[in-house]
Amino acid sequence: MQIDRYFSIVQETLNEALRNGKESMVQAARLFADTVASGSTIYITGCSHSSIFAQEVFYRAGGFMLMNPIFLPGMTLETPPVTRTTKLERLPGYAEIIMSETPVKQGDTIVIASVSGRNDVPVEIALWAREHGVKVVALTSVVYSQSVQSRHKSGQRLMELADCVLDVMSPPGDAALDIPGLPVRTAPTSTVIGVTMLHAVISETIQLLLEQGFEPPVFLSANLDGADEKNRQMLEQYKDRIHYM
Repeated sequence: MQIDRYFSIVQETLNEALRNGKESMVQAARLFADTVASGSTIYITGCSHSSIFAQEVFYRAGGFMLMNPIFLPGMTLETPPVTRTTKLERLPGYAEIIMSETPVKQGDTIVIASVSGRNDVPVEIALWAREHGVKVVALTSVVYSQSVQSRHKSGQRLMELADCVLDVMSPPGDAALDIPGLPVRTAPTSTVIGVTMLHAVISETIQLLLEQGFEPPVFLSANLDGADEKNRQMLEQYKDRIHYM
């Protein structure tokens, strides 16, 4: 059954990500913790389906309050026609327009999600970040990225511009299953692997901050009694590093 096959592939990939990517996840967690401890800000962004990573880790029950999404106009999935996201992701100069009007500054850290890592916008965001003293964590697939050429004029891919790479290990095309009778592969894996890695990194970040005597602000579910007031207090306390309210 394809259900069994897909579960098996995801489980195997998660195990491989833990074995081979643990050092990078620890590195990312230390970078996040250092960013927070120094009074700076963590951001996360991505184009098209990669914007899902930013949606997953901010303003959610059990989530770290200090994860700030940057949603790129025209490149999130709720805006029709969705095919526009593909065109805009390849548009030179777009990233500069967006990043120049964000509060991102020297000393901050930005997670840039792009599974292929080849298109203009994620590459240009990384270049912009490096020029402005911002650390870059790439959430990408190394094997996928290595199989394609960059579309950016520099010839560089996202993974080559990052201070830390979180490898989601998706195959080229981000589809894991060959089904007899279907001429193309199906069943993408990047989202489930990437989200798992991000939550693991954020959890480790929280542990590191606790060890430094810093109380990390974590959202309580709004459906728990007393949560609204607790969340309000934490949002007020850290409002200088929360840019999505």
